[in-house]
Amino acid sequence: MKKILILFLFASGIFRCYAEDGYSLWLRYDQVNDRILLEQYRALVTGIYVSGQSSTLNIATTELTTALSGLLGKKTGTRTSVVEGTVVLAKRSVDNKIIAASGVNYQLLGDEGFAIKTMRVDNKNIILVTANTDQGILYGTFAFLRLLQTQSPINNLSIATSPKIRYRVLNHWDNLNRTVERGYAGLSLFNWHTLPTYIDQRYIDYARANASLGINGTVLTNVNANALILTKPYLQKVTALADLFRPYGIKVFLTARFSAPVESGELKTADPLDSLVQKWWREKAKEIYSLIPDFGGFLVKANSEGQPGPQNYNRTHADGANMLADAVSPFKGIVMWRAFVYSNEVPDDRVKQAYSEFKPLDGKFRSNVIVQVKNGPLDFQPREPFHPLFGAMPKTPLMMEFQLTQEYLGQSTHLVYEAPLFKECLDAGTYVNGKPTTIARIIDGTAENQLLSGIAGVANIGNERNWTGHPFAQSNWYAFGRLAWNYDLSARENCGRMGQTNIH
Repeated sequence: MKKILILFLFASGIFRCYAEDGYSLWLRYDQVNDRILLEQYRALVTGIYVSGQSSTLNIATTELTTALSGLLGKKTGTRTSVVEGTVVLAKRSVDNKIIAASGVNYQLLGDEGFAIKTMRVDNKNIILVTANTDQGILYGTFAFLRLLQTQSPINNLSIATSPKIRYRVLNHWDNLNRTVERGYAGLSLFNWHTLPTYIDQRYIDYARANASLGINGTVLTNVNANALILTKPYLQKVTALADLFRPYGIKVFLTARFSAPVESGELKTADPLDSLVQKWWREKAKEIYSLIPDFGGFLVKANSEGQPGPQNYNRTHADGANMLADAVSPFKGIVMWRAFVYSNEVPDDRVKQAYSEFKPLDGKFRSNVIVQVKNGPLDFQPREPFHPLFGAMPKTPLMMEFQLTQEYLGQSTHLVYEAPLFKECLDAGTYVNGKPTTIARIIDGTAENQLLSGIAGVANIGNERNWTGHPFAQSNWYAFGRLAWNYDLSARENCGRMGQTNIH
C-alpha cells in the first residue's frame, strides 16, 4: 500500500524531486541551509536601493533581486529610499552622503574594481556596493552574492579589490560549423546558422557566468582561423553577440587568418609589408569597428602547424603583428600574437622553436601587441616547466595561455581540478634583467612596467546541458576566472571566499 501511495504522489505531481543538472553553474541561488545564519542574513539584508540606471546596472539589480529572493527564501525587492538593511548600489559619481562617508579610495579601484562596505548612515545599517563604473558595480554585486552563497559573515565588510590583469579572456577553439577543436562538451555554444536573428538564452547565461568571475573578453573563433568570419554576413552575426555581451563588460575578439586578403579574392598576396595588404587590413578593421565600436582586436596563430603567416613571405612575426596592430590602433584595439610555433621543417627542437624565433624580436613589436605564450614550452602537458620566454622578453608584454579544456588530462572522462597547475606556474620564480620576479608579475606587467597585461584560457565550454561535459570541469572555468582577477588566491581559496581587506 505504501509503494502504491508513493507512485501515486509522483504521478500526480504532488511529490516531486528536482535533480541538479549543472546548467546553473556556480550561480545557483538555493536558500541558505544554516537556519541561524539565514536569520542573520535576513536581518542584515532587507531590500535594495540602486542609484542610477543603465543596462549594466539593470543587470546588477535583476541579479541581486533574483539571488536574494532565492538565498533568503523571501522576496527582496528594490526600494525608493534607504532604510535599515538596504543593499545600496552606487557609483562614486553619485553625490550623496553615503558615498561621502564611505571612506573608499576610488583611485585604487580603477575602471573595474569595486568596494563592499557595511556602514551606518543616519542611524541605519546598510551595505554599500560601490565603484567608479557600472561595470565595477556589476562585479561587486556578484562578489557580494558569492559571500552569501559561501555562507560568509557580512556584518563587518570592508572589501576593496581590483583586477591585477587587464585582459582576462577565454579563447574558444570553435569552428563555424559548430565543431570544437579539443572540445569535449558537445557542439559549439555559438550557432552561427541562427545568428543574428535568434538569440539563445545560453548566450545570456554565458555572459552572466563570465561577468560573475570578472572575465572581460571572449575570442569567438578557433586559432586555426577561417577567413569567412571576417566577411560582412558573419560580422553582422558577431555584432549581435557583441551587443549582447557589452552590458556584462565582455569585449568580443576574433581570430584573424593571415591569408584572408588572398582568400577573399581581392589580393594576390598577404605580405605584411605590401602597401595594398596593409590597406586591406585597415579597411577591414574600419568595417569591424563601424559595427562593433568596442571590438577588442585580433588573436593570431601564424606559421605554426601549417597555418599561414608572415614567414611565408620571408617576414618576421613582428612584421605580421605590427601590420595588424597598425590597423586596429586608431580604434584602441590590440593584437594577441601567439608564440606557439613549430614546424617539421625547422631544425630546432620543438620546445626551443618559440624561444629561438621570438627572443630576437624583443622590443620590435608595436605597443598594442601582446605576445600570448603557453604556460609550458611543449604543449599544455600535465607536468611541464614554465615557458622560457617568460623573463626573456623584458621589452615586450607577454600574455599567459592556459588550457581549461582537458586535452591531456583525461578530456571529459577524468575529474581534474586545474587550479594547482595554474598556481604552480603563476607563482614560479624567475629573473628579468637579473632581477628576481615571478611569472605572475611578468604577465601583469609590473615586472617591467608594461602597460598591456593579459591572461587567456582555452575554453572547455560546449552546448552540453552542464556546459563542460564533465560536471566537475566547471571548476576549471571558475578557477581560471578567479585567478585572472587575483592570482594571489590559493587553489583552495578559489573555491569560494575572497579576501576582505586589501586591494588586489
